Amino acid sequence: MMLTARIQINLKALQHNFEKIKKCSPKSKIIAVIKGNAYGHDAVLVAKTLQQADAFAVARIEEAVVLRQAGIERPIVLLEGCFCAKDLLIAAHYQFQPVIHHAGQLADILSASLPTPVKVWLKIDTGMHRIGIMPEQVAHYVTQLSNSANVSGHVGFVSHFYRADELSASTTHEQLACFIQATAPYPGEKSLSNSAGVLYWSDAHFDWVRPGIALYGISPRADSTGIAEGLQPVMTLKSTLISVREHKAGESIGYGGHWIADQDTRIGVIAMGYGDGYPRMAPAGTPVLVNGRKVALAGRVSMDMMTVDLGPESQDQIGDEVTLWGNGLPAEEVARHIGTIAYELVIKITSRVQRQII
Repeated sequence: MMLTARIQINLKALQHNFEKIKKCSPKSKIIAVIKGNAYGHDAVLVAKTLQQADAFAVARIEEAVVLRQAGIERPIVLLEGCFCAKDLLIAAHYQFQPVIHHAGQLADILSASLPTPVKVWLKIDTGMHRIGIMPEQVAHYVTQLSNSANVSGHVGFVSHFYRADELSASTTHEQLACFIQATAPYPGEKSLSNSAGVLYWSDAHFDWVRPGIALYGISPRADSTGIAEGLQPVMTLKSTLISVREHKAGESIGYGGHWIADQDTRIGVIAMGYGDGYPRMAPAGTPVLVNGRKVALAGRVSMDMMTVDLGPESQDQIGDEVTLWGNGLPAEEVARHIGTIAYELVIKITSRVQRQII
């Protein structure tokens, strides 16, 4: 059987990226963010590989339950907290660490009858204005949580950068100052830095850092690549040529007939489409590697196939290997052509794509 659409997950690259992050933040403990099935890389696999991580973080409690049931014993932080009182019972049972970011969550934990207390983190809105309590509310929340029998130890503090990937943005300095001022009176551990904070803002590392996308070898900066940051791509998306066709100048190809050849050429058909998670909106000209050289996407991406202009002198054959992104072709470069970010590319790979572990 010919193996077509597949992703290769390189665990050595994952370990390399973790060590890079550790060198960037040597005094901080590391919460490895593995939400969204580890950004499409397989959360259980990543957690079992990164046993040197001090903790893991996910967005939703069901993600955390999967990890515990797979035998992951490290602390697990629920970045969005518990969404209802019943979830708190689950969190206590599995010893998850919920984040508190609004009054309803505070009320739930104060009124709950938990079998065992849980460690909690308090999310402070330092400028992103998505979730989190306002800095002036911190004292009230800390007092209430510290006096609760449901809370174990000191309340921790988290916030989230929203422009740390823009190195000249004054907002990062403002967020940092706000976070320091809001948390200074309290002994609880602090965490502010996402991947961009880890790589570019050493004064924001605090007790814990929370790398996400950088773990997977992708730069948090839109104008850079993981390779340029000293990272290695963990995911490489590959497939195979299933047809090579002669194509005349002036002829179109694909749905809508929008791409028209300006010369006689050869067209390669790749077993890859939006049914595999490759974006349908990818425009003509998006780069693809065929036998190690860049060629351009030609015509619209279909559910199961995409077509590339191999060039009139090409010698490519049916069965030859194709790389859509990853090793040799940064996902960030592909994302820029498509008008998205590499985060979205890697997380949208579908279950039809075969997985190979390196």
